[in-house]
Amino acid sequence: MGTIVQKYGGSSVANVERIQHVARRVVENKRNGNDVIVVVSAMGDTTDELIEKAAQINPHPSSREMDMLLSTGEQISISLLAMAIEAAGEPVISLTGGMSGILTDTAHKKARIASVDPTRVLKELADGKIVIVAGFQGVTKDWNITTLGRGGSDTTAVALAAAVKADLCEIYTDVEGVFTADPRKVPHANQIPEISYDEMLELAKLGAQVLHPRSVELARKYDVPLVVRSTFSDHPGTRVVEVNRMEQVLVRGVTLDNNIARIAVANVPDQPGIAFGLFKKLADHHITIDMIIQNLNHAAKNDISFTVALDDLHEAAQVSREYLKEIGGQGDVLEKENVSKISIVGTGITGNAEVASKLFGTLYDLGINIEMISTSEIKISCIIDSEKCDEALRRLHTAFALDRLDIV
Repeated sequence: MGTIVQKYGGSSVANVERIQHVARRVVENKRNGNDVIVVVSAMGDTTDELIEKAAQINPHPSSREMDMLLSTGEQISISLLAMAIEAAGEPVISLTGGMSGILTDTAHKKARIASVDPTRVLKELADGKIVIVAGFQGVTKDWNITTLGRGGSDTTAVALAAAVKADLCEIYTDVEGVFTADPRKVPHANQIPEISYDEMLELAKLGAQVLHPRSVELARKYDVPLVVRSTFSDHPGTRVVEVNRMEQVLVRGVTLDNNIARIAVANVPDQPGIAFGLFKKLADHHITIDMIIQNLNHAAKNDISFTVALDDLHEAAQVSREYLKEIGGQGDVLEKENVSKISIVGTGITGNAEVASKLFGTLYDLGINIEMISTSEIKISCIIDSEKCDEALRRLHTAFALDRLDIV
């Protein structure tokens, strides 16, 4: 018995029947003697539908008004779920992110949580209620509503779990845990029973859509026990913990991220401060940069290439062009959308030369050119053309024996 935070994604509450199913799960946990906090996303495709409606009215709405609009999706979900739990006879209350004490910075549409004051949540729990919290949102110190970006409900759940010192944080989704690859693209992908925070963080950053990266960072920082489970089965799921027994395992998963684009800023002066100026301007626009390569071109000129989220491509390219003009650069800014990032993740892989050789060799066998390479202690990522990315994912999954059940 203890305090449990449960997060249910949009597919878990996509219609009335699924909301009632979630309500039964929540009530069962409450009647088993637990204090239960539930974080809920917007129903199904509600967020996409709201974005589409906004575009019909104003192609370039302000970020503040978009946050006012998008935050309503979660408020519909929490109130309907609260009603379903009321119908089951349990005391319950729904709260917005602001009511729950979630304070953010002022970066609309991409806000980061600054602090969580759990006073209201703890009071409602002490009164015997199930607490339903709107995911994906918070407020600024000036009481403006903000949203946390795609996947932000995961971050809400982990932040609340840390604030109330929960015994467990469960992330419910439409798959039975974390897999060695996306099971929709790789039929022989295997579910991983247990994975380390570091490996999970890399998988999340590299395109595995089960958990949002910021939620994993928070869980690791505050030692929040985290489990990824399916809403629609009783499978125990994947536990995300500090695991030190995995040194014998090399590759744990293969990921593919199609939501990226590449920008090349050509012929910038080869002198100190140029790269700093460019990435400072991009940071000022809250544009997150992933992979970066700087090449010495010729005649004291450099080419700087980097990747961004696809949604940020045009803004990032515009900022880059403005900066190039400021420094008197004679080159151009080149945009490329049809790229994918394919990655392998696992403890100790960069210490084994055979792993990189097998990765590059597999891509070579498929006739795939590598445009950029990035490494860390537990991952190798390559930017490739999107044309053969799904085939590359399947071939790498097989090449590293992840089709075998005993590898996980």
